[in-house]
Amino acid sequence: MRLPLPDDSTPEEVPGRDAAAEQRALVALSLVKGIGPGRLRALLARFRTPARVFRASRSALTGVDGIGRATAASICEFDDHDAVERQLRRAEELDATLIAPWDARFPERLKHIYDPPALLWMRGTLTAADERALAIVGTRRCTDYGRAQARHFAGELARHGVTVVSGLAYGIDAAAHKGALDAGGRTIAVLGSGLGRIYPQKNAGLAAQAAKQGAVLSELGLDAPPDAPNFPERNRIVSGLTLGTLVVESHAEGGSLITARMALEQNREVFAVPGSVGRPASMGANRLIQRSHAKLVLDVDDILEELPVPSDPEPDAAEASETPTAPPPALSGAEERLYEALSATPMHVDRLCSETGVAPSTALATLLSLEMKGLVRQLAGKQFRRA
Repeated sequence: MRLPLPDDSTPEEVPGRDAAAEQRALVALSLVKGIGPGRLRALLARFRTPARVFRASRSALTGVDGIGRATAASICEFDDHDAVERQLRRAEELDATLIAPWDARFPERLKHIYDPPALLWMRGTLTAADERALAIVGTRRCTDYGRAQARHFAGELARHGVTVVSGLAYGIDAAAHKGALDAGGRTIAVLGSGLGRIYPQKNAGLAAQAAKQGAVLSELGLDAPPDAPNFPERNRIVSGLTLGTLVVESHAEGGSLITARMALEQNREVFAVPGSVGRPASMGANRLIQRSHAKLVLDVDDILEELPVPSDPEPDAAEASETPTAPPPALSGAEERLYEALSATPMHVDRLCSETGVAPSTALATLLSLEMKGLVRQLAGKQFRRA
């Protein structure tokens, strides 16, 4: 295939006409037989632009992880211009926009997760306000209590200017979207299907509302079906878009726990609403709290105090000289070593022990002492930083 592609400049460096050609090449690459989101990411990581993928030799293509001879041949032989045109016309029908990784609208936070999506199809809009976002997730088989809590927390977060992100599923996801929308806030729905195959179909109206007050996103082809493997993959985008994840209700196993695990791996905050002991729908959230993987939350302030806020203006020299920082109180040997090793950047307790030589059992007790003195704050996942 040789589509009318730009030269070897990166997409952000080329003029509008050539950038549009790169987008067409990206659509074409997504339509090649055997190319799913994972292989598409691998190809762009190796060749940087879709244009270079199509220019690459078969031997160069097979040098990419996951690209065998058959897939390399499909890339080199792809020449289905009509399929590209159909996909673009379908996007117009859906009022969908393609967001490439080099697009200024591509969420900055999402670029830095372990396996960012190679593209996003979007209905609606993304704004700078969405940088302050929180995911709310939970079971489809929720209780009335869980549904009410999801709507309550979503509404409160929306009223504080936080964008609510979820997966449009039945139960907790739908309640979270509704809570944000009812409060007049923004919400982002991330799908495990294409934008043209809203799943579940019963939530199509909710998706339309989300597109008006936020966005609906998918990394999948516009008419991709809601196949089961898509949903765990979708969850990394839910957590990756946000500053943290709130689990409202979850059974002992389920997609919301996958999202929480991914949030921890992405070094994001994790919160959980406690539920009734012995109730199956509460087991997952309660276990997250018990194992210190999540902060127990009783009201929205428990979440907001952990989210970054805009920095205050730097004081001028005169103000700084009038308000010196008070030194910390006298600390014991272990307390001093741990405190000196910490900074404003969260550090996992294992790394802290490695750097200070303090045994884990001693470190946890000492860190608790420092926390009681107001010098240290514990975050989700046994991460610590100076208060």
